[in-house]
Amino acid sequence: MAALDQKSPNVLLQSLCCRITGKSEAEVAHQFQYAVRVVGSNYAPTIERDEFLVSEKIKKELLKQRREGDAALFSELHRKLQTQGVLKHRWSVLYLLLSLCEDPRKPSRVGSYGALFAQALPRDAHSTPFYCTRPGSLPLSYPERSGPGGVQISTSMGTSGISSLGVYSLNGPTPTPQPLLAGHPPQTAGQQLGSRLAWALPNSSALAPTSRAPLAPSPLSTRAPRPRHDGDLTAEVGEAALVRDILYVFQGIDGKFIKMSNADNCYKIDSKVVLCKSLRDTSSRLAELGWLHNKIRKYTDSRSLDRAFGLVGQSFCASLHQELKEYYRLLAVLHSQLQVEDDQGVNLGVESSLTLRRLLVWTYDPKVRLKTLAALVDFCQGRKGGELASAVHAYGKTGDPQMRALVQHILSLVSHPILNFLYRWIYDGELEDTYHEFFVASDPTVKTDRLWHDKYSLRKSMIPTFITMDQARKVLLIGKSINFLHQVCHDRTSPGKITPASKSTDSPKDAAELLSDLEGAFQGKIDAAYFETSKYLLNVLNQNYLLLEHLQAMRRYLLLGQGDFIRHLMDLLKPELARPATTLYQHNLTGILETAVRATNAQYDNAEILKRLDVRLLEVSPGDTGWDVFSLDYHVEGPIATVFTRECMSHYLRVFNFLWRAKRMEYILTDIWKGQMCNAKLLKSMPELSGVLHQCHILANEMVHFIHQMQYYITFEVRGRTFFSSSSLIFSLLSHSPSSPVCLGLWLCVCVQVLECCWDELWNKVEKAQDLDHIIAAHEGFLDSVISRCLLDTNSRSLLNQLRAIFDQIIEFQSAQDSLYRSALEELTLRLQYEERKKQRDSEGEWGVTAEQEAEENRRIQEFQETIPKMRSQLRILTHFYQGIVQQFLVLIMTSPDESLRFLSFRLDFNEHYRARDPRLRASLGATRGRRPSNI
Repeated sequence: MAALDQKSPNVLLQSLCCRITGKSEAEVAHQFQYAVRVVGSNYAPTIERDEFLVSEKIKKELLKQRREGDAALFSELHRKLQTQGVLKHRWSVLYLLLSLCEDPRKPSRVGSYGALFAQALPRDAHSTPFYCTRPGSLPLSYPERSGPGGVQISTSMGTSGISSLGVYSLNGPTPTPQPLLAGHPPQTAGQQLGSRLAWALPNSSALAPTSRAPLAPSPLSTRAPRPRHDGDLTAEVGEAALVRDILYVFQGIDGKFIKMSNADNCYKIDSKVVLCKSLRDTSSRLAELGWLHNKIRKYTDSRSLDRAFGLVGQSFCASLHQELKEYYRLLAVLHSQLQVEDDQGVNLGVESSLTLRRLLVWTYDPKVRLKTLAALVDFCQGRKGGELASAVHAYGKTGDPQMRALVQHILSLVSHPILNFLYRWIYDGELEDTYHEFFVASDPTVKTDRLWHDKYSLRKSMIPTFITMDQARKVLLIGKSINFLHQVCHDRTSPGKITPASKSTDSPKDAAELLSDLEGAFQGKIDAAYFETSKYLLNVLNQNYLLLEHLQAMRRYLLLGQGDFIRHLMDLLKPELARPATTLYQHNLTGILETAVRATNAQYDNAEILKRLDVRLLEVSPGDTGWDVFSLDYHVEGPIATVFTRECMSHYLRVFNFLWRAKRMEYILTDIWKGQMCNAKLLKSMPELSGVLHQCHILANEMVHFIHQMQYYITFEVRGRTFFSSSSLIFSLLSHSPSSPVCLGLWLCVCVQVLECCWDELWNKVEKAQDLDHIIAAHEGFLDSVISRCLLDTNSRSLLNQLRAIFDQIIEFQSAQDSLYRSALEELTLRLQYEERKKQRDSEGEWGVTAEQEAEENRRIQEFQETIPKMRSQLRILTHFYQGIVQQFLVLIMTSPDESLRFLSFRLDFNEHYRARDPRLRASLGATRGRRPSNI
């Protein structure tokens, strides 16, 4: 049995206290009682019970101490321990080891014997302080002045800059103070608010002023207090009894005469008590401190148990507890004074005695501070995290320097966790925000390919008001860049080499110093981390992943910027794409693409670029040819897919299809012009075709003029009218002879200049970009502008439909002209053969032709001439449909809000040809022409 007693927890705990202090069992009674309270409390850390996280922290500590071998050994032992079922609570053991490895040389922030147990608590616990140290170990911080009788009494609360003294409670409510005065009736459960200073009574002499030794309070005195006649409520109550009651009320405990009224939510003197009006009014004014105290304590006690309140909220509660602790020190001094008066039998009225008026004077400053704290509690209701810090910061905008200092001190405590979050994020890229208090949010469901766009975002409600939106955006980009480098770019460079970490906020004092210089040191730290991290990320993307080269490849291939390659590709693809779309095979087209690359300057591009270039066949519809479904494609993956997203590649595909179709129209019109030039001399011998051929020339010129003006709009208007003066000569030439080769060559020169100028705007933005977001924004803006100018946005759908109808008419015209020339050339060949036979027979001395052969020839010529009116009619119908579609297109663009489109209507009808045919165009085109000087 004795052996069992020796192993009991109490015996072992007492032995531990003796071993640590080096004293006997009788001498460590107080320490043993305190240890029992600590062991019996519900301390628990405020961090998640993550065994992996704790083990990683232990390994980091070993690595910091350059003990790599021990770290490897610990990792191996931990792995073996996990495979065995010996321990059920491995996390608790690891957490104990982590707590024990703290540097013992750091100064303790607890009381004398409370420091023995404080080291076992986590240093990063931001919880409500557990103020249970003996008052003898708490030095007063109040500015002292001599009160009546030489008693040193504090006239104001201590400064808020005093660090917290005492052990920090991790998950439990703050113990309530015991009643300070002897002889008070037994307390109920609701009257335990004043139990905090009960432990202070055995050794409270340190609180007494040293100027007068006789006033020093002794341990709980057995002397009878001053005689009082306050047993009968109907009798007049003396001021001494009210002073004693007021001291209870200051602690939130109901006195004998002054009690809390739940109906009125204030302390009231019992109506049966006979009391003069002056004492009643003074007592009511003093009782307000108890009401303020209860309001603050109620908030802290309820929030201290709420784990979801977070570290910022717990820091706020800790700051409130710190202010209440200063308030309790004043109460301890007042109690000591009253105890001395009771022990020495000092009568009321003596110069050194406590009176209500003296209490009113001495508690004026604490009352103002408690009012500020109570108002702050009301203002912060329902807030947490950065929103709570914003509320505290907003409340500090006052003209009272003392109140401003109080709120600034509370703000330094509240902002300490936020600044720790911030520095962990911008220097390590780590986000451990269990209770969602930080203004950077993370979505763990987002995949790696969307990390930059969707995984991290700003919680605008959690951005503290002392941090600007620009600073918050930079903070978000810094941490996002670090994670992007590690997870997407697979860059193993440690964050410390990218941005050297500066001194973090190790204490609320450091946080206060940083907050006092938000535009200096704080801004400098963020800017330095932002520029260094963004610069490193852009260097990795440009050097390792060729971001800028990929950007140029998009322009050369998907925006048809590589002219020789596109032209040669069209020449090679022409026979294939003329076939029905269902008969095409992608491998055949891929082979043609590779041939075009090897035959042009595209062969000198980087192999990494060329291997991403591919052929893509769009969805086939009935009646489609290869021209309708062919498209170039460019494969992107990895980090560059962050810039060239799926949406961007979809835009590139739409723009390519539009430009490819417009390029095909230019290709067709070039073939039409070539056919007309080549066949003009051959068909001079057939005068009956002159009218039809003239009609073909006119319609072809109209189509060439329209296509060139549209190409001008797509390329030139995207950038602006910078080259208007240099291209005016070419417009004049095109107006008189739009199909001449010289004009086409000049036109291509202007288009090249304009495309380069348009590209330069994007390129300049990319070169000036300070972070990846700037590049993405510039690229998306460029694509949006191109989509809009190509009439591919939702607002231009009707215009695009009309434009596609015009393209269809051009294709039909090509088919009609090819049929005309084919029939004419066949007829010309037969006529030439007939004439050749006549000459041959004449040379042989025979008749040229017989009457039958001549009649057959005339009949065939007559049949051909009868087909000419049909051809002329077909061309007339085609011209009518084409001009009707163009007129409808002009009607649509003349009402467009886009100034460039309205100016396009003037260029398309420069000679007022369409205006004379359609009355709807007269007023609008005239108005556009009237606005022209102001638009150039």
